[in-house]
Amino acid sequence: MASLINMVSVSPKILTPTKTRTSSIQTRPNLTPFSVSFTKRRLTIRAAETDTNEVKSEAPDKAPAKDGSSFNQLLGIKGASQESNIWKIRLQLTKPVTWPPLVWGVVCGAAASGNFEWNFENVAKSILCMMMSGPFLTGYTQTLNDWYDREIDAINEPYRPIPSGAISENEVITQIWVLLLGGLTSAGILDIWAGHDFPIVFYLALGGSLLSYIYSAPPLKLKQNGWIGNFALGASYISLPWWAGQALFGTLTPDLGIAIVNDFKSVEGDRALGLQSLPVAFGSETAKWICVGAIDITQLSVAGYLLGAGKPYYALALLALIAPQVFFQFKYFLKDPVKYDVKYQASAQPFL
Repeated sequence: MASLINMVSVSPKILTPTKTRTSSIQTRPNLTPFSVSFTKRRLTIRAAETDTNEVKSEAPDKAPAKDGSSFNQLLGIKGASQESNIWKIRLQLTKPVTWPPLVWGVVCGAAASGNFEWNFENVAKSILCMMMSGPFLTGYTQTLNDWYDREIDAINEPYRPIPSGAISENEVITQIWVLLLGGLTSAGILDIWAGHDFPIVFYLALGGSLLSYIYSAPPLKLKQNGWIGNFALGASYISLPWWAGQALFGTLTPDLGIAIVNDFKSVEGDRALGLQSLPVAFGSETAKWICVGAIDITQLSVAGYLLGAGKPYYALALLALIAPQVFFQFKYFLKDPVKYDVKYQASAQPFL
């Protein structure tokens, strides 16, 4: 149920394809221009050549389509092959690799409610809540983020579906609306199913969807600010699925860094377009230590709280889950956060 989801230097005009007109993009002096063309309503955004003193992309894995992976394409991660099948492209935009933490968050919330029992009805409710949090609302967030990041992706990952023109503007907008409405409808059904007097799951879904929008879309575009954007993304990505699972089976209570990881892979595009992510604002070396510090200090503080509350076994269990995260931070993330971001998240995030 993220936002989730990852422009001040380029200000595109409204892109309205017609039979006789071509779209143009205004650029400010000395900034990288973009070219936009429409062929059968396919939107293509490409970064033009830059002078030697202008920003050049150093994003990895800009391999030709023939070198891409079909498996990566289905998961929506870097190194994906280019695909012509529209349904595979739609799936790629939803980034299925980002769904598991949302699904796991629902499970944790259901357990935290203290009321979950293993029966057919509760399992069915959980599955619908997982669908709402993962494929629908996370898919909505990821597609929305790709749409508003199309100029950045034209620099960092020009082979992605939107900047490459593999999917049309209308198809992207339709997908955003279908996923959003699917998620909100699922939330309403869950409230009715649970017998809620107040539609708490629906309002959690609506709030997360709005947060996702202002994270990615102008004029607020929270991701332009490294601190605010990452707190917003992290809070919605981790907390909202948990709260939905807890509210579905019990009463919602107020008890309650990973988002910074995603900023490293787009640092060149963020810098070129003026977005102040933490790697841009502080530099990659400092930002990567801020990232792991935020993750580890938070968890260690909770372990300390548990120990002080007279729950040493819980504290030890938490420390046992923190240890492999620290190991993978040094093995992958701190070594090269751009090159190893996928390996790090795949290895450490399950423990988180």
